[in-house]
Amino acid sequence: MLRKLLVTASIALCAQLAHAAEAGKIIFVAGMAQVVDRPALQDAAVQEGELLTTGADGFIYIKTLDNGLFILRPNTRARIVTYHIDAKTPENTRIKLELLSGVARSKSGDAVKLARQNFRFNTPVAAIGVRGTDFTVFTDQDTSRVAVISGGIVVSGFAGACSREGAGPCEGMASRELSASQRGLLLQIQRGQGAPQLMSSANVGPDNIAPPRSDEPLAKSGGMTNAPAAIVVEPNLDAKKNESLAQAVVPRVPQEPVPPVVTPPPVVDPGHKPDPVLPPVLPPVVPPVIVPQKDSGILWGRWQSVGPSPTMIDLTEERSRSELLAVKGNFALFRTPGKEYVARENGSVGFSMAASDAYVYTDYGYGNRTTATASLSNGRLDVNFGSKTFATSFDLTSKDESFKFQAQGALSADGRLYGENANGRAGHMNVDGVLSNEKGGTAAYIFDGRIDARRTINGGTSWRIKNQ
Repeated sequence: MLRKLLVTASIALCAQLAHAAEAGKIIFVAGMAQVVDRPALQDAAVQEGELLTTGADGFIYIKTLDNGLFILRPNTRARIVTYHIDAKTPENTRIKLELLSGVARSKSGDAVKLARQNFRFNTPVAAIGVRGTDFTVFTDQDTSRVAVISGGIVVSGFAGACSREGAGPCEGMASRELSASQRGLLLQIQRGQGAPQLMSSANVGPDNIAPPRSDEPLAKSGGMTNAPAAIVVEPNLDAKKNESLAQAVVPRVPQEPVPPVVTPPPVVDPGHKPDPVLPPVLPPVVPPVIVPQKDSGILWGRWQSVGPSPTMIDLTEERSRSELLAVKGNFALFRTPGKEYVARENGSVGFSMAASDAYVYTDYGYGNRTTATASLSNGRLDVNFGSKTFATSFDLTSKDESFKFQAQGALSADGRLYGENANGRAGHMNVDGVLSNEKGGTAAYIFDGRIDARRTINGGTSWRIKNQ
């Protein structure tokens, strides 16, 4: 019996090795770098499933079969799990990369661009899909951070229908998208977290943890070659010598000395009386005009179009003048420049809804998704300054159906509203909002939530203090 099991295992192992195919070729290697248990060598092939490892000074650049790019930076472990390309039938293409630890960069090749729905980049805690993309990833066993160089990505944690063994992007209520237009931001997800968090990439981005070499191919280089695309080259030494020699042989023409210019003293008339010296005329003193600083305001709206509804905010342009507070789905929330908001120490205040924009999305699977507009009514927002908490609710109506939604959370000293995680519960929302003293007291928040297994909501609201 034992012999039979050993024979069966040997046959399975041989079959696996027989089906392993070439995934790409190493085009550059530096420092300590290995493929499985052998040194990584330039021009060597990389097979599907082979473990790639770099040391503290190691780099590996791999050109994939479809002219894509997979880069491992120092202290990194990764593998190209699958790289099956079907040029005639792109829907049969299957590509999966896996980053076990460290920092890696993935630039989509030609096949990925034709079969984005079949591309997956796994980390220990996240599934990453692409929209035709160039991105960098940092991961350890508990945290992954993803930054986009060009294109866009979708990130989700492993939960529910999103499994580690799956293929293609995980898209749903718990997924979040990031595009290259959101400069200075990244998506972070931690083990056990419901959904990725959008945050600033300052000091914690993949490039901060393991910076790229100066010869790493540029994001918009005109295609890959068998050598790095952006090598820093010193000026030619012969040209330097020629330049110095040319300066040395310039004829030096002697110059005649130029006598100094002597100004004769002024002629003074003995009978002339000097003009009287008058005191200077000073301008009248005008007291400065003190212009009171306006309060910081709130701006929210669609940064991506939703069906026939166009965008309301240019995310990149608005970030140049306002503070980006949050992005949820197709909506973004900003705080405009002005006097800083300081929350009161006690008391409470109620708000009534002033405006809203909301949508219902129905996912039928396999990328089939419909969108419907929704209206909000019976809105309530109560803020308790003493306990530093808030609670909100409204009725959402779409296609003659109504649903009640609610959320609660914490209030920060600068007026931010941080909602508790809804964890996919029906009728509960994830909320990000802010308060302002503008116009006597206003508020706004953006939200997402779940109606049932297929339907989700996304939108934004603005509020004013009651009785105003």
